[in-house]
Order: sequence, then structure tokens, then C-alpha cells
Amino acid sequence: MLKENLEQVKRNIEAACRRSGRNPEDITLVAVSKMKPLQDIETLLETGQLDYGENYVQELCDKYEHISSPVRWHMIGHLQTNKVKYIIDKVVLIHSVDSVHLAKQIEKEAAKRNLMAQILIQVNIAEEDTKFGIGEDEVFRMIHEISRFPHIHIKGLMTSAPFVENPEENRCYFKKLHELFVDIGRKNIDNVSMEILSMGMTNDYEIAIEEGATMVRVGTGIFGERHYNK
Repeated sequence: MLKENLEQVKRNIEAACRRSGRNPEDITLVAVSKMKPLQDIETLLETGQLDYGENYVQELCDKYEHISSPVRWHMIGHLQTNKVKYIIDKVVLIHSVDSVHLAKQIEKEAAKRNLMAQILIQVNIAEEDTKFGIGEDEVFRMIHEISRFPHIHIKGLMTSAPFVENPEENRCYFKKLHELFVDIGRKNIDNVSMEILSMGMTNDYEIAIEEGATMVRVGTGIFGERHYNK
């Protein structure tokens, strides 16, 4: 069932690309594997799916240690500064940078290991009280400040849109973030390349692609429902 679910998501991505005149090869699918067993990832590895998103540092580290072959891990959940050291050399991308304070810790840990941390700035584009991320009006200031850190490369923006019954309701937020993404790209800020726009999840990734997402994060649509009462 996992492989069939993955194939269906890929077909949906292709359909969204056709509707919006885009190339499916320009979309990266991150399979959100949080709270799912390592065996599920191993099953999907047989299909060539290599990008996986985790929300929790300990879970990511455990899977990193035990996976049978290397994959591209993405840290997509809220990241505490005291946990940065555990994942800095394990992930290809940190999606959830929402403060200069966190960026300073990423810079510190990346410098220790002489590596370049790839990050996205998390924007709370819908201004939800329950979501992490910075406001739209803070983005330029924060990007300018973080761009001066020698061991961090800002690769783009990320958002988590509201959970809605009708995904069309989120189109306005995706459109707004894409406009911001393009505006930042035009500024040609040193050490900043607007290559990745990470938006869209199981409920609304097709709409996100139609509005310019280059990376979508799909969990339930691939792995099925999660059970949080363990």
C-alpha cells in the first residue's frame, strides 16, 4: 500500500504541474515519515524515494543510525537551539528556521564541523497564533541578518498553511508566499538563493504546486494516519 500511495501522490504532482505549465522534475517530494517505523522508509527506498522529513530530533537521529542506506533527511519540525548539534551534520536541509537566535546556534555548530548548513526561513504567512514562523513583515530583516553568517546558506522559504476542509482556501497564502519568494530572489542578496519554496502538505500540495511550490511535504497521503496516543 505504501508504494501505491507514493505513486498516487506522484501522479497528483504531475497533474498539478500539467495544470500550471510546470515540469514535475522541478518538484521535490519530501515523504514525512515522523512517527512511522523505519521499515516503512525501507519499503519506499525500493522505489527510489530518497527525501524524508522528520519533526523530532531524537526520532531523526535514531532513524539516521539504523537506516540501511543513506537518504536525504529534512528537519521540518520546530527546532530548539539545544538540539541543533545533534542534527547539523545529518540533514540536507533545515526547513524551520524562525529566528536569528536559532540561526546563530546553527552557525556555531556548522562552524565547529566546518560545514555549510542549508536552511529555509519559516514564514507564518497566514499569521496563525498556533504556528511557528515569522511574520511576512519580518522576513527581509531576518534574511539580511542571517545572510552574514559564513556557515549558513539560505535556500528559500517554508510555510505550513492552515488545515482547512477545502484546500482552495489556502491558495491565497501560497500565492502570497510565492510573491515574497520572487521579491527576495530579485534582491540578489549575498549568500541567499531563492531556490526552494517548501509549501503544501497532504491536504493541499496540489494547490501549492499550482502556486509555485518547488518542494512539498506529504506524510498522511503516503504513510496513512498517525496515532498520537502511544
